[in-house]
Amino acid sequence: MSNTIDNFKGEYAWLSNFAEAKTLWDDKIYPTVEHAYQAAKTLDENQRETIRLSPTPGKAKRLGRKVTLRDNWDGLKTTVIMELTYRKFKDPVLCQLLIDTGDATLVEGNTWHDNYWGNCTCIKCQHKPGENMLGHVIMGVRASYS
Repeated sequence: MSNTIDNFKGEYAWLSNFAEAKTLWDDKIYPTVEHAYQAAKTLDENQRETIRLSPTPGKAKRLGRKVTLRDNWDGLKTTVIMELTYRKFKDPVLCQLLIDTGDATLVEGNTWHDNYWGNCTCIKCQHKPGENMLGHVIMGVRASYS
């Protein structure tokens, strides 16, 4: 039976898209996967650069909510996060940490109602299982490196 890592905080904060992990996207280095993901939502270079240079991943996420979305973003977002996650875990230290999780089920547990990328555990959402797409993407990357 496998164990479960049910949130990306504390000793598992490095699994989070908010974790510092320099990530190359469209020939630019972003400080975190979150920065790169939010910038990928738009084709506007000024908006992308503003996101890239934002001081925190939280600020990058807030800016990403206001960008001019590229066509078919909903159809692209999972592919983009897969590519960014593969790039993040090319770092040998992060890759080894990921491999060391063994066969643990990885769940991006949250309380902010994100049942697409994770699994919200708040009172309102506790009976709605999340899709945990980020967890599945990271486990897929782990399988490819193991």
